[in-house]
Amino acid sequence: GGTLLDDVKKEMRKKMDHTIDVLKRDLAAVRTGRAQPGLLNPVHVNYYGTPMPLNQIAVIATPDPQLLTVTPYDKSIVRDVEKAIASSDLGFNPQVDGHLIRIPIPVLTEERRKELVKHVHKMAEECKIALRNIRRDANERIKKLEKDKHVSQDEERRAQEQVQQETDGHTKKIDELIKAKEKELMTV
Repeated sequence: GGTLLDDVKKEMRKKMDHTIDVLKRDLAAVRTGRAQPGLLNPVHVNYYGTPMPLNQIAVIATPDPQLLTVTPYDKSIVRDVEKAIASSDLGFNPQVDGHLIRIPIPVLTEERRKELVKHVHKMAEECKIALRNIRRDANERIKKLEKDKHVSQDEERRAQEQVQQETDGHTKKIDELIKAKEKELMTV
């Protein structure tokens, strides 16, 4: 019965890790008042008919904390890149400067920072709900294995303890990510 339990746990861990990866990506896109290449993660540009992530067709740099620069590898798409950034709902105001696009990053107001901290906490809560759902599914599968006599009650109990440990570990990761993001948001 061990291998069946291992499969359940492996799949659960994979889903939990994925949940954390999604949170990391979403947090990277939450704007602090500082220039960070991750802010442009949501931007895709139509490149010869294919929507491409901006960071695959351009170099994104942060020459200073209030400025992002974007240099497309293909100079002929500078205008398309500018349009894609301007029309994303990120609220940026890109300016073309030769082959380069400058994006000034406005400093956040105190009020906006607090709103973003709230938003980030909501993201954490949604992530924790996702973890709890994944935990529930794993536990239900473990219970069914015991009911169908594939594993003993002891094995079932041990597996559920491990599921809980895994859930706790991932929950702690969420809290750490949120704490770091909060600090980043409140650092002027």
